[in-house]
Amino acid sequence: MSEPPPQSAVKSARLLIIGLVAVILVLGMALIVLAIGQPAPAASTAARPDALANSDDACVTCHRRTTPGIVEQYGHSTMAGAKVTCRNCHEVKADYPGAVEHEGTYVLQQPTTAMCEKCHVQEVAEFMQSRHSLPAWVAFAGSKDLSPNLLAKYQAIPEGQFAPDKQRNAIAAMEGPDITQFACQSCHSIGRPNTDESVGKCAACHLRHEFSLEQARKPETCNNCHIGPDHPQWEIYQESAHGIAYATTGQNWNWNAAPGTLTVKDFPAPTCATCHFSGFGASGTTHDVGDRLTWYLFASLSERRPDWQGNMTHMQNVCRECHNKQFVDDFYTSADKLVDAVNALVKQSNDIMQPLTDKGLITNKQFDDPIKFTAYELWHHYGRTAKFGSWMQGADYTQWHGAYEVEKRLVELRTEVDQRLKAALMPSPVAAPTTVP
Repeated sequence: MSEPPPQSAVKSARLLIIGLVAVILVLGMALIVLAIGQPAPAASTAARPDALANSDDACVTCHRRTTPGIVEQYGHSTMAGAKVTCRNCHEVKADYPGAVEHEGTYVLQQPTTAMCEKCHVQEVAEFMQSRHSLPAWVAFAGSKDLSPNLLAKYQAIPEGQFAPDKQRNAIAAMEGPDITQFACQSCHSIGRPNTDESVGKCAACHLRHEFSLEQARKPETCNNCHIGPDHPQWEIYQESAHGIAYATTGQNWNWNAAPGTLTVKDFPAPTCATCHFSGFGASGTTHDVGDRLTWYLFASLSERRPDWQGNMTHMQNVCRECHNKQFVDDFYTSADKLVDAVNALVKQSNDIMQPLTDKGLITNKQFDDPIKFTAYELWHHYGRTAKFGSWMQGADYTQWHGAYEVEKRLVELRTEVDQRLKAALMPSPVAAPTTVP
């Protein structure tokens, strides 16, 4: 067989090389496309040192066998990295309230805020003035079991001075502790008095034992309690522009930025923590969840908070990191008007119900009559949802889970009251409002 001419061999080699280069280019482009399509790894995926890796501490050695998950979590925490030991948080004197004997010493099974306060003095002081402290517990359990010292502290808190109703306490009493320990109490225990008369549970937001800054900043943490028909902040946030930004780009945010240094480069849109806690713009970090709120939105008839102007300034400092002053001012004006409008609807429901009380057709007991549930849900579920929805910019919750449901229940109340008055052979003083076609 004769060999191919040299020119033909060179041509074949060129074609082979061109083919190989084309394949390499196609594979390279495919890899680039795949890389672009993948989200950037979150900060939390970076390798974190284990501060307890070489520890021969007796607590660590024993608990590596009995509760290895806890040791693993704590080893990666900033507290362990700062040389905070198990004993610093758990070990107490034998006569300390709540102390239990443990391996030749005395410990608190769950450290109280008094333990946290040894290092976090300002944070605990701010927390004590907040809605999350005693007011959260009293809303569930009432104030009757508070010591004189705790009662005085409760009454010094803005929400402690403003107690518009006791109906939530009635619900807890009606359901009983076998239910409420897994229900209302689970969330409201964030403000529960401890045996040493400190208040609250820091671990409600800063989950043990990693105490992750990223975890505390993410809105899913608040979702643990702020969810459901009476305070659907999580659901509202998800449908808002802020929540959509978090859902679609949050994996790229700087979750572990140092406290007090946050800018829009770290958080291009806010989470719950950004608005209510974080140092951002001209507003410093706070653990008082009400420090930036202008209204008592949780109430049936909302009123402005005592220092609402200062609170508004603190919140608007955060808003203006992204929005101009005119936008923010216009938004506040409009949201204030919605609160007034919802207040007027709730006042209307109270007026509708009043003849039943005046005529002795309803008792003074809570929740012993279906109409009382309707009246309660009108403001507690739907009136509050409309108010929360407006301030957090969730249109669906403002409308269909809020204002619409309020209007529907107004009709139900008016119809039921009229029927009861007629059944008692009494004329109804309740007139339906004039509607505009």
